[in-house]
Amino acid sequence: FVVDAEGFVVTNNHVIADADDITVVFADEAEYPAELIGRDPKTDLALLKIEGSRPFPTVEWADSDDVRVGDWMVAIGNPFGLGFSVTAGIVSARGRDIQAGPYDDFFQVDAAINRGNSGGPSFTLDGKVFGVNTAIFSPSGGNVGIGFAIPSNLARSIIANLKSDGRVARGWLGVRIQEVTSEIAESLGLERAAGALVASVTESGPAAEAGIEAG
Repeated sequence: FVVDAEGFVVTNNHVIADADDITVVFADEAEYPAELIGRDPKTDLALLKIEGSRPFPTVEWADSDDVRVGDWMVAIGNPFGLGFSVTAGIVSARGRDIQAGPYDDFFQVDAAINRGNSGGPSFTLDGKVFGVNTAIFSPSGGNVGIGFAIPSNLARSIIANLKSDGRVARGWLGVRIQEVTSEIAESLGLERAAGALVASVTESGPAAEAGIEAG
């Protein structure tokens, strides 16, 4: 979907990851060759750029923090290559971790999402994009009412980074951590099992320079 009238297009990284050439096709069958501006495999997002003789129609981002479980929504995509389709449903859950990457924080929706919907928008009922449709859970490979969308607040910041720098720069601590289990809490004399234990520190990393130590 187009997020800037100059022709910036958002999609999933897995949609274009192995492509030699990328073409954006609109509902009126107009086709535009696309340049890959940048991609972020860790959040499965990519930004493309197309050129046209006039400004492109765009969508507007929603504030995904305002979206609640039970809210009605609609999804748009191209399931199985049949053509542009709209499906409706509700937001089923927030904050889903589906082990897709280190920054999982998906909306779960029950609108029909199938192969070909990837990279398409999930809209609030006032027509703003609150999620980027990315994955489904399906034993059969088809829709069973469990789809996942990247929240717009996460996608928006990633896309802004890709637009300005072509990549996403992330901070790092330089530590390896492990969960504090009840056994570890007891051995360390902690009142409860909470937080994270520093298992090791990367030599010359930021944490080491700050004085953080293993344990």
